[in-house]
Amino acid sequence: MDDATLQLIDRAVNDQPQNTVTVLSSLLAVEDAIGYIPTEAVEAVALRMDATVNDVWAVATFYPNFRFDPPTDLRVEVCWGPSCHVMGATAVIAAAQEALGLSDEGDTPDGKATLRYNTCLGACAHAPVMAINHHLAGRITPDGARSRIAEALAFAPAH
Repeated sequence: MDDATLQLIDRAVNDQPQNTVTVLSSLLAVEDAIGYIPTEAVEAVALRMDATVNDVWAVATFYPNFRFDPPTDLRVEVCWGPSCHVMGATAVIAAAQEALGLSDEGDTPDGKATLRYNTCLGACAHAPVMAINHHLAGRITPDGARSRIAEALAFAPAH
């Protein structure tokens, strides 16, 4: 890991503005700073919190939204909350999987994209909803999902 990233981790862990600093707040600060939680960050949090590395890993792995690998350039989220589900999210999820060559949520083998199922993207009136890098698309159809993903992949940097 390069020195610049190690410095970002150090600042994220040691320069938190709130009065109460916890293992969780430290992990969130690291992920906000660099996009994921590497082993070096777990060790830095353990040192700062006077905890064991195992204790920090226990907190980190409890929360399913933490990443432990560098993030991909393209993040595709499909809402599967109640409104979206009723309005056809299952077909949108299948289309997104197909467009990304995945059988479930996760990262594509080429490291270009991540697919996540989201319980709520906050746009229920526009269900079903999909987001690509936090840009929402409402009333999305399976074909619309495929075309938006293909367009986004065309502009994503090669890995």
